[in-house]
Formats: sequence, structure tokens, C-alpha cells
Amino acid sequence: MSQDSQHGKWTMSSSEDEDDAPAPAVSKPAERPTARALADTNEGSKNMDALIRSSQKSDPIPSTDIKSESSSPAISSKTIGSEARQAAHSNQHNPVKFETKVPSPAVKRKKETEESGWALSSSDDERPDEKASQTKRRSPSPKRKKVEDKRPPSPHGPSYYKEEPEEFFETSLPPENTFRFYLTKVTGIEKKYNNGALHIKEILSPLFGTLKESVQFNYCFDIPWMVQQYPPEFRDKPVMIVHGEKRESKARLIQQAQPYGHIRFCQAKLDIAFGTHHTKMMLLWYEEGFRVVILTSNLIRADWYQKTQGLWLSPLYPRLPEDSPASAGESPTYFKRDLVEYLEAYRSPELAEWIERIKEHDLSETRVYLIGSAPGRYQGADMERWGHLRLRKLLRENTRPILGEEAWPIIGQFSSIGSMGIDKTKWLAAEFQQTLATLGSAKKSSASSETTLHLVYPSVDNVRTSLEGYPAGGSLPYSIQTAQRQLWLHSYFHRWSSESSGRGHAMPHIKTYMRTSPDFTELAWFLVTSANLSKAAWGGLEKNNTQIMVRSYELGVLYLPSAFNMTKFTIQKNPFPATSSSSSFPVPIDLPPQRYSSKDQPWIWNIPYTQAPDTHGNVWVPS
Repeated sequence: MSQDSQHGKWTMSSSEDEDDAPAPAVSKPAERPTARALADTNEGSKNMDALIRSSQKSDPIPSTDIKSESSSPAISSKTIGSEARQAAHSNQHNPVKFETKVPSPAVKRKKETEESGWALSSSDDERPDEKASQTKRRSPSPKRKKVEDKRPPSPHGPSYYKEEPEEFFETSLPPENTFRFYLTKVTGIEKKYNNGALHIKEILSPLFGTLKESVQFNYCFDIPWMVQQYPPEFRDKPVMIVHGEKRESKARLIQQAQPYGHIRFCQAKLDIAFGTHHTKMMLLWYEEGFRVVILTSNLIRADWYQKTQGLWLSPLYPRLPEDSPASAGESPTYFKRDLVEYLEAYRSPELAEWIERIKEHDLSETRVYLIGSAPGRYQGADMERWGHLRLRKLLRENTRPILGEEAWPIIGQFSSIGSMGIDKTKWLAAEFQQTLATLGSAKKSSASSETTLHLVYPSVDNVRTSLEGYPAGGSLPYSIQTAQRQLWLHSYFHRWSSESSGRGHAMPHIKTYMRTSPDFTELAWFLVTSANLSKAAWGGLEKNNTQIMVRSYELGVLYLPSAFNMTKFTIQKNPFPATSSSSSFPVPIDLPPQRYSSKDQPWIWNIPYTQAPDTHGNVWVPS
């Protein structure tokens, strides 16, 4: 559906992270705040507060335009994600330069993709514009052609395939990390701030083992780029891709893999509307053993370029002796059992051999808990298998109450936001906050409501001043349709900041949740996960709280002090450069979080921002 505004027409796309049914269509909507009102980042009178007052007087927002995949146009792309992302992605690789006179989105865009090097990330909850690959571009030089002969032209322009210099990558294992929690490397920052971080090429390199076979679970894929991340000696080793694509998008994904005979596919079953296969995990089988990597990055270059991402890297698990009992190789956190149960939830014969491989290895050194989501409706004891009730169960059984715990705030950061209802009591401040506030088995009638909840989500200015500039916002798919239905949420928002780690301008795609002490020096627990702030990811209670419904596949790991023989984690203030093992936890954001000022607005990806240029001299005008 297109909506006229002062900026011309802009597309209202549906989000795959939507939880509620679409609002009734309105054939002739009354006047309401235009996109311009949100886009003006320099005038406080046009900030989100004005939108709140105005929207309360306006008619309902028209319904989003939800299209079945079978009606999708025949378009091609090297990046597979969700269709709601098309309009934003088109703008990302066709930037509009900032001018003294504010341009209109109707103006013919300058074709500057090749000069500006806009390398864009697909987000987890929206799909890139796949028409982009049809844009005309210069033929590569003979030298580049030799390097890229197996890689089709990228919709992001030639810079998409630009390789980092050799000194960017490590030639030895990174410093020992007590928690095995790592950030990914960022191009364009001081080298010391990448010391102790990891790139995908390093994870797949011989530094970590002699690879025999692997599985890549993810949401967005660029298969030619993914293949290039494996070192030459492992590049023809069997790879299975676990995905959630259907119909045309599935056909496009399979077409990407045609040049690579060593790639197989496993399609995740998505039987509930608006669900996605959002899990990001690697299973790596070596001659020396087996390893698991659970992360927040898609398998596209831009997610490993100038984004803040996180991952947990397991120890190298040795093979168990033959004839070991079924209970052998289990960890105190029951990670082996839970990983097998998660893989079994796919109900896919293609994963059977990997389930058996896991059972044949010793995972006893694992000290994190697995928290997954699998689509379905669950009742009884099964309610605590997945989503936020799984987190609640683990916090109830493996933590202890803390004196004055109501003063210990909860902090969540994420890159996408789903629909949570007309007020906070519908989900966020009710069942979800109750889960996040759980400590020990004691019943707390008021602790969850008294506990402060800080939500860290980038502001417009955070995005504008980032390393990527406005294109970073294409990976933060909070839509105007969803935002206007839950304006109450924005009072929770805090700015993104990670200056202490030297990464303050690498926009986050990481998702973490934690409980800290009032002075922000200690942690009660920490979670890194693929799950954004949405009921689709975490699940929502139904039928008078006797059933939970989960739409998507998600996966993360929970750090609890008890698993490390500690009572609390000390927060490590400056995790970079990493020089030696530390018993302090490397929290990836600056604390305390800074609340939005009166002029701050949450980034909304499908409206224009034209009042100030970004770090590349461009503005943001959705097509």
C-alpha cells in the first residue's frame, strides 16, 4: 500500500515479525502526521511526542499490505531474507546526496552505489529489495574478474566483495576468553579494538580445527560470499544450509548454490503465520572433534563488516569412546540434551546424522545454558521448553534471590521490534518482564513491576553518525506502522553507545538481555541470542495463560554465575584490547544506559530523514 505524504509516495510494507492481525483497511484515511514529522531530526517540535499527541486524534492506520509469497514478482538477489525489506533496500544502494534544499523522494536518484560503497545488511525481520540486482553497473576489470569469476554481480556494488587486508585477520588463536563470548571484528576502527574479536574467516579457519563438514543455520544468506569465507582447503567440504525460505525465495536460494555441488539444504517448517527461521548457528565437525557457534550475524558480508555482533564459541568437543552410555558427555547445564532436543524440533531427516554426531561427542565442558524457540502451541510441561518461559524456568531453578533485587534493572538491546499490543500490560510489562525479573524460586508478587526496564535501541542520530551512516538503519526494521500502534513503548528507549570498546559507531545487530546491579558493576545473568523484542520470537501466553504460542525459530545462550562457580559476574568496563584471560564479563554496551533526550527519536526504517547528512553525505528517502 502506498501513502501520499510531503515526500511523495512511500511504501507501507508488512513485517514478518508482526504478531497481531492487520488493522482494518481504511479507504480514505483522515489527515495524520506525515512521515516528514518523524523525519525532521533537528526540530524538537516535530519529535515523537508530537506524533503521540497527533496520532491519538487520528483515524486508525491503514492495514499493511500483506502479500503471499506466491504473488511475489520474479526478482533475483544474492541476499535471501524477508519481502518486507524491499523498499528500504532499494534506498540503501541508491543513496540520495544531502543538499541545502531538501530533496523529494520523487526526484531521480543519483546512481552513486559504486563510488560510495554502500554495503548493506539484511536484517532479521525484513527482506532486502531483490530488484536491486538489476541495476546497471560497470564491468569488472580483468584483475577483478579473475577473483570474482564464481561470484555474480552484487546488488550492493563492487565494494561488497572488497576484501579486508591480510593483517586484519589473526594468524593465531585469540586471547583466552573465560566466557567464550566474542564480538565480531569491525572494519574501519583502530586495530586494538579488534584484538580479541573474531571474523567469520577466522572461525572457519584451521586455527580452530581441520574441518570435515559443517551446517549453517541462518536467516539471510549470500551463498557465494559464504563459500568464500571458508579457507581454500575446506571450500569443497560438505555444507548443509538450514533455512526458512518458501516457494520463489526458496528457488532463488537453491539457484544461488548451483555452482557449488557440496551444498545441501534443510528447510525449517514454519506452520504459523509471520514466523521466521531466525536462528543463527554453526555446527562444525572436525577431524579433531566437534564445535558449536551460536551468533547474531546473518551470512552476508555486511553483517561482518561494520556491525556490532556477538557470538558464543564452544570448546572443541572430543569424541567419546565407543560404547559410551547415552548419558556420557553431558554438561552440568544439560547443554547436550537441550541441543539435541532443539534439533529434533525441526523434524527433519536431514539433521538426523548431526544429532547422532552430537551424541557421540563429549560436551561436558559447556558452561552455558541453551535457550531456543521453536514454532508451535505448547501446553502443560511443554510450555517451559521454549521462548521466555524457558528462560523463566532456568532463572527460577539456577539463580538465588538478591537482597533488594527490585533495584536491579533489566537491560535489553535488539535490532528489531514487533507488535506488543496497545499498552505495556498486554505483554512487555506483564509476562515478559515477569520472566526477566525472575531470580530464584521465591514467589515475588511485586518485584517484576517494580524492576526498571531499560531498552537500548538506536536513535536516528545514532544511525546517522554511524560508520555506515543511514544504510545501517536498513538492519533496524522498526516500521512506522508498528511504531504508531505502540507509542507507549518509546518511553523505555535508551541510546546505543559502546564508546568504551572503541565500537560506538558500529551499529548493533546484536541482541542481549541482562540483569545488573544498581551501580552497573555486577551482573546477575547475561543472555546473547538471535531473539529480538517480539512475541514472535519469545512467545505469548494464550487461553488464560494455559498455553504459549511461539512463531519463530530462535537460539541463544544464557550465562549464569552458578555455572562458573560465582555468585555474580563482575562487569568488565573496557573489554578491548583483550590481552589475557579475565574473570570479568565483557558487556558489549556502555553502562549506565542513557535515556533518550527530548529531541531523540527511535530509528524507523520506512520514513525519510532529510534534515541532516550522514557520515557519507547522504540522506534517507525510502522508495
